[in-house]
Amino acid sequence: MSNPRVKVTIRCKRCGEKFTLRGRKDRGRVDTGFKMCLCNNDVDFDIEEEEA
Repeated sequence: MSNPRVKVTIRCKRCGEKFTLRGRKDRGRVDTGFKMCLCNNDVDFDIEEEEA
């Protein structure tokens, strides 16, 4: 079974940098492989799933 690809917008709450990525949805979570913002923040983000 193939997991659907979804578009996700990630915004850093510390510096305001915005990333738009595609990921795979698995068990209610979206995995994009995103690890860290350019400002070295790795925990404080707003994550929104985009409509297709």
